[in-house]
Amino acid sequence: MHYARVPRLFADLELAHGDGRFARLFRMLTKADLLILDDWGPDRLNPNQRRDLMEIVEDRYGAGSTLITSQLPVESWHEVIGVPTFADAILDRLVHNAYRLALDGPSMRDPKMAKPDTAAPATDTADAVATTMAKPATGAKK
Repeated sequence: MHYARVPRLFADLELAHGDGRFARLFRMLTKADLLILDDWGPDRLNPNQRRDLMEIVEDRYGAGSTLITSQLPVESWHEVIGVPTFADAILDRLVHNAYRLALDGPSMRDPKMAKPDTAAPATDTADAVATTMAKPATGAKK
């Protein structure tokens, strides 16, 4: 298993391209049984990020599970990726054969939610968290 916040992962990948660690980092990301990408979508992807993400999901497709958390609905992910051809290819590999869970409710970070005696849940929250978990294809190597 490997956990990464997406903004930090892209920063690490960018540095790894320059200092010679890219092949090792890429191999770790693609070989993990479960890759958790947290906080997907706060920023639009640049060309290098799109290319790296495409290569990661391509190599992982059918070989391992990928769990993505986001406050953006899946329908908005195409815009985050930016280039339609890349977006179609990346999303096809992520959402094909995937489970989606859309969560609705108050933020767990809201201080009002931390108090057990709070009568009403907060309303100023991130209402939707889209989680996509792509499972490996049947018969895939582990």
